[in-house]
Amino acid sequence: MSFKLAVIGAGSVGFTRTLFSDLMTVPEFHNIEVSFTDINQHNLDMVTALCQRDLEENGVPIKIHSTTDRREALKGARYIINCVRIGMLEAFEMDVDIPLKYGVDQCVGDTLCTGGIFYGQRGIAAILDFCKDIREVAEPDALMLNYSNPNAMMTWAANKYGKVRTLGLCHGVQGGHRQIAEALGYQQKDVDIICAGINHQTWYISVKHNGQELLDKILPAYEKNEELSRTEKVRIDMLKNFGYYSTESNGHLSEYVSWYRKRPEELSEWIDLGSWINGETGGYLRVCREGRNWFEEDFPNWMKEPAKKYVPENRSQEHGSYIIEGLETGRVYRGHFNVMNEGCITNLPYESVVEVPCYVDGNGISIPKVGDLPLGCAAVCSQSIWVQRLAVEAAVSADIRLLRQALLMDPLTGAVCTTPEIMQMADEMLIAESKWLPQYKEEIERAKARMEARKADGTYIPPRDYKGIRVHEKTVEEMRQNKEAARKNASETDKAKERPSAK
Repeated sequence: MSFKLAVIGAGSVGFTRTLFSDLMTVPEFHNIEVSFTDINQHNLDMVTALCQRDLEENGVPIKIHSTTDRREALKGARYIINCVRIGMLEAFEMDVDIPLKYGVDQCVGDTLCTGGIFYGQRGIAAILDFCKDIREVAEPDALMLNYSNPNAMMTWAANKYGKVRTLGLCHGVQGGHRQIAEALGYQQKDVDIICAGINHQTWYISVKHNGQELLDKILPAYEKNEELSRTEKVRIDMLKNFGYYSTESNGHLSEYVSWYRKRPEELSEWIDLGSWINGETGGYLRVCREGRNWFEEDFPNWMKEPAKKYVPENRSQEHGSYIIEGLETGRVYRGHFNVMNEGCITNLPYESVVEVPCYVDGNGISIPKVGDLPLGCAAVCSQSIWVQRLAVEAAVSADIRLLRQALLMDPLTGAVCTTPEIMQMADEMLIAESKWLPQYKEEIERAKARMEARKADGTYIPPRDYKGIRVHEKTVEEMRQNKEAARKNASETDKAKERPSAK
């Protein structure tokens, strides 16, 4: 069978090589047409060369079409994978460091919180351009698989305003599934789960082994586990208070609610520095920089070493390849995807993006009705959904009032900052990230004037002397001491599979 696949943001080695290799484990797909596109020619060339070498050594006759012309790459595509990071690490650093000056301490900052809201402003402006191209040049009714964060906001904008059929995909559910199974003493394949909620705030509402419900066994299993009781303090506390375990990691979850990161003197009680994902300030930014620096350094060696084998045992748990396989071959796949709610979870807003169980086969994508979430879980998700909705509408309309309201309503930002601080922080972020925010061009000029006025009339709020709890960022020379770990960091889509504690 034949169809065309296009990857936007293909210069991301972890996502592109993993997702493409997954797809190539399906024998029927060895004659498909493939286009990689990215705005960074250097990154695109490296990843294309690596994936082409893999193809050739596996005897697959595909020749990857690589171009910085996005419309050319999208022409005739049936499936589009989006894995862009708008602004790359330069903007990511601003998402973390500018809010920190106002006391907003983020571990990641790519989903909610101040960093996630501004990441969404950049990403939505871009994804609507992608959608315009898809509507105009891709195959009719093409499907976009969105891996870019903030996943819910991006998926929401693409479906509602981009008018492109879009699924949001994430590996959070799979990671938590594996962790719960191991904590209970089982293999992941032997434990059946149902998750429901929103991206990065999805709840395991059923966990069964051989048909027996195990929800009441999760808390005691985690509390008696020496490792998990140190590294997952936030998730355990949420489990105690809301009755259900959350998909997202300790560090991620800590920044989505108002309780764990608002008092600097208490933050160390909730996080662990053995792995960035346990809550380190700016932890994901650090490991992303380390991974990018190592890939630049080590790329020649990657090309000399054996290719990635297209065999089932090397296939990851990322949903993308299984979705395409199900739609094209009819093989049934069950996974948890981000979709427009439209009544699937009945006590969350009808217009929102939810993460729920879905089935894929030759008939398409089927979304069962979940019904009500447990009330407390729904309350946590609902607060985040309103932040997402305000942020999406702000990005689409370039409405500064809605943008400020999203920041005010964000649980952690609102817990830490006063309204004048949020107004000033919004202006500082707009100015700093102006080159990625074309829709805010006029508002950015007004933001500059407001900042000058604050300095002139004495209302300017000076930055706080707060650096968070950070870990030393390894140099390339330091990473050479453990090349295997450095390469794993650079190549993984999920940079938090292993979560050791500091002990």
